[in-house]
Amino acid sequence: MSGEIISNEQRFHVSKCFDDDGRLKRTGTVWTASAHIITAVIGSGILSLAWATAQLGWIAGPTVMLLFSFVTCYTSSLLASCYRSGDPVAGKRNYTYMEAVKANLGGCKVKICGAIQYMNLFGVAIGYTIAASISMAAVNRSNCFHDSHAKNPCHISSTPYMLAFGGMGVLFSQIPDFNQTSWLSVVAAAMSFTYSSIGLALGIFKVAETGQFRGSLTGISIGVVSETEKIWRTLQALGEIAFAYSYSLILIEIQNTIKSPPSESQTMKKATLLSVSVTTVFYMLFGCFGYAAFGDLAPKNLLTGFGFYNPFWLVDIANITIVLHLVGAYQLTCQPIFAFVEKHAARIFPRSNFINKEYDITALPAGFKPYKLNLFRLVWRTVFVVITTVIPMLMPFFDNVSGILGAFGFWPLAAYFPVEMYIVQKKIPKWSSKWICLQMLSVACLIISIAAAAGAFAGLAMNLKDYKPFQPNY
Repeated sequence: MSGEIISNEQRFHVSKCFDDDGRLKRTGTVWTASAHIITAVIGSGILSLAWATAQLGWIAGPTVMLLFSFVTCYTSSLLASCYRSGDPVAGKRNYTYMEAVKANLGGCKVKICGAIQYMNLFGVAIGYTIAASISMAAVNRSNCFHDSHAKNPCHISSTPYMLAFGGMGVLFSQIPDFNQTSWLSVVAAAMSFTYSSIGLALGIFKVAETGQFRGSLTGISIGVVSETEKIWRTLQALGEIAFAYSYSLILIEIQNTIKSPPSESQTMKKATLLSVSVTTVFYMLFGCFGYAAFGDLAPKNLLTGFGFYNPFWLVDIANITIVLHLVGAYQLTCQPIFAFVEKHAARIFPRSNFINKEYDITALPAGFKPYKLNLFRLVWRTVFVVITTVIPMLMPFFDNVSGILGAFGFWPLAAYFPVEMYIVQKKIPKWSSKWICLQMLSVACLIISIAAAAGAFAGLAMNLKDYKPFQPNY
């Protein structure tokens, strides 16, 4: 009898401290998941939405933004349903996007998914390094303009700022896993709201100052650009808006931080609806007021392209918050790559102390838990950050390459795999009305991906003409 009582107590302790998969209790909520999503979605890409709207015009611009918000919400809900295989409450957990594909589709599709996902994450990490360095350089350039009363062109190289961002990346990359990045995501989300609000406010004040809404129903005029350039810019704009909403790359990893009950898919769907709704409001206001303020001359980056010069201190604050946001977004993006490499290294070398052993670092301020240092994690993550810093130093136009990777990744990761996994999981009959609708959605996203890839290739070709490594590029 006493043995039975001890067993029940042990089971209670296990259920209280551990989840059904034997891992420590997850603590994520709607709010932490929303913070992760907002950090991933509202990146510095929001700053190009005024430019994207300028290419499409007053009708197509807002319409496309609304359309992608609906598509993102819907495909994200499909993907969230694939976190558990079988039963949505008690089924086997899939900890990563690749595991979800393996459980539902299997075969070579798992390797294809992994290659696309991790190439995109790698490209996004490099894109964040470029964006952060441009914002840091913009602070310096803004102050230079102010001090010289706009008489000095203030050409600045972004290379030193890439090194600075890389240094921050090395430090924060030692956060062990996704579950411990919630505080960083909350800070990053707050920063994204700050610079988005500043950019929106500057756009509103600019419109109020001029007393007119600039722009046209069809976007930038032929004459300002050639007919061919108009086509390429329109395709690029579609890509900018599509990728501004995409976070499917890390959706399953975010969902794996959520506690239950209620079911993780239910919480994730609420978080998606909340965060995408907030994001869409910001995107619409930011894109529309930026276009209204500058019309056809809307810069590619509303804060670093110097659409606004004054008040210079407010522009500086906005760019500083962009950098702080990108520090968090970089870590959020890289965690799936870190986890993938470390998991496979531990599986291949299970007896290696270098890879598996953790050392407690207790020389920390009072109140902090000992930090668990892993030598492999320290070395490999540092090498990864160095690589994502050196590549943009050699190729500052790599954001166009990232755009190409994003274009090729948008359809499979945001549409094809979620749709196919959902069809398998829910056993939707082939050629049924629901199956046809889902396939039509997938094909529409494929067309967008092809169009965006064409625009990104055109942008890369134009940048290569004037490419000079390590030269002042801003």
